[in-house]
Amino acid sequence: MNDQEKYFDRDLSWLSFNYRVLMEAQDTSLPLYERLKFLAIYSSNLEEFFRVREATVRSLLRVKRKKRQALGLDPENVLDKIHDEVDRQQQVLGEIYRNEILPALASFKIHLLNRAPSHPEHIRFVDEFFSTEVIPNVHPVLLKKDKIVHFLRDRALYLALALGRKTKVEGEAVEKRTEYALVQIPTHYFPRFIMLPYVNDRYTIMFLDDVVRYNLDKIFPGYKIESSYSIKLTRDADLQIEDEFTGDLVEKIKKNLKKRKVGRPSRFLYDESMPREMLRYLRENFDLGKNDMLPGAKYHSFSDFFSFPNPLSPHLEQKSWPSIRNKVIDSYENIFHALDVQDFLLHFPYSSYDHVLSFLNQAAVDPLVTTIRATQYRVANNSAIVNAFIRAAQNGKDVTVFVELKARFDEDANLRSAEEMQAAGVKIIYSIPGLKVHAKIALVSRVYGEGESRRIKRYAFLSTGNFNEKTARLYSDHGFLTTRPEITKELKQVFACLENRDFQPVPFQHLIVAQFGMREILAGKIAREIAHKEAGKNAHIIIKLNNLEDPGIIDCLYEASQAGVRVDLIIRGICCLRPGIEGLSENITVTRIVDRYLEHGRVLYFYNDGEEEMFLSSADWMKRNLFRRIEVAFPLTDAQMKAEIMQILRIQMRDNVKAVRLGSNLENVKVERKEGEPAIRAQEAVYQLITQGKLGQKEPALD
Repeated sequence: MNDQEKYFDRDLSWLSFNYRVLMEAQDTSLPLYERLKFLAIYSSNLEEFFRVREATVRSLLRVKRKKRQALGLDPENVLDKIHDEVDRQQQVLGEIYRNEILPALASFKIHLLNRAPSHPEHIRFVDEFFSTEVIPNVHPVLLKKDKIVHFLRDRALYLALALGRKTKVEGEAVEKRTEYALVQIPTHYFPRFIMLPYVNDRYTIMFLDDVVRYNLDKIFPGYKIESSYSIKLTRDADLQIEDEFTGDLVEKIKKNLKKRKVGRPSRFLYDESMPREMLRYLRENFDLGKNDMLPGAKYHSFSDFFSFPNPLSPHLEQKSWPSIRNKVIDSYENIFHALDVQDFLLHFPYSSYDHVLSFLNQAAVDPLVTTIRATQYRVANNSAIVNAFIRAAQNGKDVTVFVELKARFDEDANLRSAEEMQAAGVKIIYSIPGLKVHAKIALVSRVYGEGESRRIKRYAFLSTGNFNEKTARLYSDHGFLTTRPEITKELKQVFACLENRDFQPVPFQHLIVAQFGMREILAGKIAREIAHKEAGKNAHIIIKLNNLEDPGIIDCLYEASQAGVRVDLIIRGICCLRPGIEGLSENITVTRIVDRYLEHGRVLYFYNDGEEEMFLSSADWMKRNLFRRIEVAFPLTDAQMKAEIMQILRIQMRDNVKAVRLGSNLENVKVERKEGEPAIRAQEAVYQLITQGKLGQKEPALD
C-alpha cells in the first residue's frame, strides 16, 4: 500500500472538516441564526484556507519539476482536487442558502433582497442613503489594458462593470465598444447588510453590494451600464521569514506584515455568470493565472453573515449557557489559599475563566508573590491577562512573558501587547529562531517566612488553550491549577530553556515536552499498549486532538490496530489517518464533533494494563507540533480528575446528535441513533453534569 492509500491528503482532510461545519447550516433543529453563523464560519475558514494552505500548495508550482518529482510532490494534482472539492462544497452552500436559509428567514417576515427595491419608501431610502453617505466613499476606476492597472485589495469586494457609451459621428449615433470598470464595495465604511424601513408588516434587508449596484448610473454618468458582476481577490498571507536565524526577527515580522496585503493571488473569485470575454479581460488585466480563477455566485464573503441583523433578537438565536464558578475556589478569599489545599481542573467554557484571571490578577497584587513567568500565543484585544502582567510589573514583581510573534494572523496584536508590556517593565522574550512556542503555561513564585525559614512555593497553570479570555468562551479546553512540586519544578526548567534558549537534553520525568523527545515518548506509550495486547492483556488508546497529520505517529497507531489494540480517536479537524481499512486500521475509529463550542482540548489516554495514564496537552500530532514547536503535555494523576476527563471522552464517543464518524474516503458519516436509544449531545451533557456537580461520577444521566 503506497502513501496515497495509507494517508489522507492534509488539505483534502481539512476540507472534509470544513464540510462538516457546513452541515450544521443544514441542521433544522438549530435556531435559524445559529445556522447562519455556521455559514459564516464555513466561509471564514475557507478564506483562511486559501490565504495559507492553498497558497502554500500553489507555491510548490514554482519548484522545478524534476525536483518536485524527486521529492514526490504533485501540486498540480492536489490543486485540481482542492478546486474540485471546493467547487462541490460551494454548490452545496448555494443550495442551503437559496433553498433553506432565505425561505426560513422569509417565514419570519425577514426578507433579504437580491433585486432592486420596488416599494416607494425603500426606493427613497436607498436613493438617499447612497447619495448622501455611500457615494463619497466609492472610488470608481476605469480599466485600460496596459495603461491603467488597478491594484486589487486583499479580500475586498468589487463590482466589475461593462460600460457602453454612445457617440455621434456626423450626426449619427454610433455604439462605442465596451469599456470595463471597477467599483469597490465600501464595506470598510458601512455594514454589509442594510436594514430598510419596516413596511407591509415585514423586515427588509439589502446587501450593500446591491445598494451600489442599483445606483451605478450615478457613479458613471454618460455611460450605459451594460452589466455588473461581483469579484474578490484573496492573497497569499503566509509570512515567509527568510534567514530567521540572523537579524532582528521583530523587524522582519513587521516588514513582512506589510507584505501580507500585497501577497501573490491565491484565489480570484468571480460570479460564474460573467461572460467569458469579460473574464478573459480581467484575467489579462490583473495578470492572473488559470489556477487563480475560481467561479462563485453573485455574492461573496459569506463570513459577513456573522453580523447579519436580527430584528427579532433574541428570538431565532441560540441561548447562551452561563459559565459555572468553582464553589471551592470561591469559598476562599485568596486563590492561592485554595491551591494550598488542593489542585483544580477546569473545563472551559463550561467552567468560568474568571478563575484564571483571578490567579493572575491576585498574583499581580499579592505582596508575597515575587516572580511570574508565562507564555503568550494568542491574546484577546484589550487583554485582561496582559493588564495583569503590566500591573504585576508596576507592583515590583519580576515578570517575564515569552511572546510568540509567529502566531499566524496574531503577529501584529502580539507585537503591540509585547511593546505595551515592555514599556511597563515586563521582561519580554521574543520568538526562538526556527521554533514556535505553543505551550500554554504560567508559573507564579510566592514567598513564605523570613530568614532561615524563608521558602518559595510555586503555583502553576497549564492548559490546552491560549491565555485568551474571549476565545475561552467559545473554545472547549481544559485548564489545570496545581502546586505539585514535580510539575512546578519541571515547568521552571521549561521556562529556563526558553529564557536561555538552551535546548540541551533535560530529564523531564513528568512533563512531555516537544523538543525533548515528545514523539519518541508518545510512540513508546503506543508500543507499550501493543506489547500488552500481544501478551494477552487488555489494551486501549483514546486520543483527542484538533489535528492528526504526522505519518510516523500515524504508523504507530496503524501498528496498534494491526496488533488488535482498540484505538478511539476524537479528531476535530485534519486527520490524515485512514480508519476502517482491513489489515491496516480496522480497530481504529475517528469521531468528529462540531457543535456550539469549538472542540479544542487535547487529551491522551493509555490503558497501560490497568495503570491508566492520562495527559492533557497543548500539542496536536502534526510534524510542526512535534518537531518545530515547544509544546507541553502534563499528566493527570488525581483519580477524580482522571474520572472527569474519561467521562467527557466517553460521552463524546457516544454522541449521536453532533458527532460523525470519519469514513475511509473522508466522508462525514452521521451517527445513527438506534431505536429507543437516548439522544446524547456531548457538549450539552457535559454542561449539565458540571452544573449538577456530577462530572466524574460513574453513572451519568445522559438523557
